[in-house]
Amino acid sequence: MTKPPLLPSRRLIVALLMGALTLPLAARAADAELLNVSYDVARELYKDINPVFAADWKKKTGETIIIKQSHGGSSKQARSVADGLEASVVTMNQANDIDMLADRGLVTQDWAKKFPNNAAPYYSTMVFLVRKGNPKQIKNWDDLAKPGVKVVIPNPKTAGNGRYTYLAAWGSVLKKGGNEAQARELVTRIFKNVPVLDAGGRAATTTFTQREIGDALVTFENEVQMVRSEFGDNFEVVYPPNSILAESPVAVIDKVVDKRGVRKQATAYLNFLYSEAGQEIGAKHFLRVRSPAVAKKFAANYKPITLFTVDELFGGWKQAQKKHFDDGGEFDKIYQPK
Repeated sequence: MTKPPLLPSRRLIVALLMGALTLPLAARAADAELLNVSYDVARELYKDINPVFAADWKKKTGETIIIKQSHGGSSKQARSVADGLEASVVTMNQANDIDMLADRGLVTQDWAKKFPNNAAPYYSTMVFLVRKGNPKQIKNWDDLAKPGVKVVIPNPKTAGNGRYTYLAAWGSVLKKGGNEAQARELVTRIFKNVPVLDAGGRAATTTFTQREIGDALVTFENEVQMVRSEFGDNFEVVYPPNSILAESPVAVIDKVVDKRGVRKQATAYLNFLYSEAGQEIGAKHFLRVRSPAVAKKFAANYKPITLFTVDELFGGWKQAQKKHFDDGGEFDKIYQPK
């Protein structure tokens, strides 16, 4: 006699039904993930920002979010995104790199209008880090061009701070009434004093501080202040009479966030940089911030300095890039690799 098939128990049926009901919910509750592709010396900044944003996002939405970081020379990073690195957002140190991504169709042409302050929540400027006692008496851009002075600057072809340094030195001549030929002559002499041209700002900092090469490092104000905090009295920060305003623009990579369904998270992440919490973290990293209240609170971090802009002296980033940094431009003409 054939035995009747065994029927599942009521408990098993309930368990199976509950599992079927919860699968879609589990799928929806999967962690969201963002990749922030950023410039070299912003590593510590976003290492501090990411967990604070993630906690804030979890509190507001109940969603767990994972934020990964990628860092290198700003222009090198932008090219990696253009070549296929799937960044959710880019947080760069110059608009030119994001303009290139817009030209490739990865971000909208009006990206600078998507967030406040030309989509730049922070800004900085270029200053000098010198060895204790400033033995070469470096006080101004002209001093970097003197015979016997060794200056560490990252490569303007690959690093945003190298590009800002070049333009700051060039602009320092124009601001005091000099002409283009005089500016070219000063920048040529400065780069003759560069013993090694590192690809990114952090590598240049290592060359100066750990390899002990050079009499001065020129880089972002926030970078030299962090070095000073870490290494104490081994170095001094020197502010030239004038320098360039160096914005840190941000953008959502549209194709990637739409492909991965994380547009709202990516947008919220960049908006968080403008929040009081995001601005305070930036200020603690010696970045100049947009919030008047936070700027006032951290006023001791910022020495007054006269700043000029890329738009003011160079006609904007696209024009500066074409004239100075494209292949065959001014930088290629003046710099002779050692």
